Amino acid sequence: MTDSAPQFGIHIFPTEYSIQPGELAKAMEDRGYESLWVPEHTHIPVSRQSKWPGGEGLPREYSWTYDPFVALAFAASATKRLRVATGICLVVERDPIITAKEVASLDMLSGGRFLFGVGGGWNAEEMADHGTDFNTRWKLLKDRLAAMRALWTQDEAEYHGPFVNFEKCWAYPKPKQNPIPVLMAGMGPAARQRTVDTDAGWLPIHGREDLIAGIDDIRRRADEAGKRHPEVTMWIPKPDEPTIRSYVDAGVARIIFTMPTVGRDEALSRLDELARLVKPFTASGSLQTA
Repeated sequence: MTDSAPQFGIHIFPTEYSIQPGELAKAMEDRGYESLWVPEHTHIPVSRQSKWPGGEGLPREYSWTYDPFVALAFAASATKRLRVATGICLVVERDPIITAKEVASLDMLSGGRFLFGVGGGWNAEEMADHGTDFNTRWKLLKDRLAAMRALWTQDEAEYHGPFVNFEKCWAYPKPKQNPIPVLMAGMGPAARQRTVDTDAGWLPIHGREDLIAGIDDIRRRADEAGKRHPEVTMWIPKPDEPTIRSYVDAGVARIIFTMPTVGRDEALSRLDELARLVKPFTASGSLQTA
């Protein structure tokens, strides 16, 4: 492969019964993976009506996962090069001033290794407990993201939007990266337009629509808006060589694989298995087995 070969990352729900974030991160860095991604669910209401997009029966780890910023802090402290990422942060369930502080702190303490994957989420009952209206969550997300960007970039930050409003303030640290890499999750035309509108990267999940056509579409939308093509990070829960090749040929920047919520030995074996699978697609010297 050439220097344009994509980077590879791992997504996991870290819990008290899985491999721990620091140990997984160190093992990933030793093998040449680029990034570790963790999700967010503050809680799962027992009585719920929202259908999980992944199928029938919500997996146990959704209600057991660690807070993402705490987990990623442990991962960052155990490594030197590995990027740490939210996949995804439920901004619609968070105070934007506090979240901006957490993002900036993690990015600064990690030496500029944070990737901010964000989304609106699917669990209406979970959002309702945070006072969020499911029907307006995307407008809320865009407003909170704009407010956080003001806090990250302005010495005396001020923001006045439809959902977020604050007068001039001092908010430090600022992130080490400027700008913070933001990746917008979601599929469909509306999600792609939202990605372009917010100057974000795109973070879709393979298997839910024709994403090769989606990549062409989002690039067309960026061209029409006079903006750069969004960087595409493709999440492939169940990878195989033809699927990986199709996205490599489409020029994605990064591919993420799902790590089951399993213990140490099984997790390390899975890292080695995936490293062997993607070896033909990696730049020389990257992604090794233990």
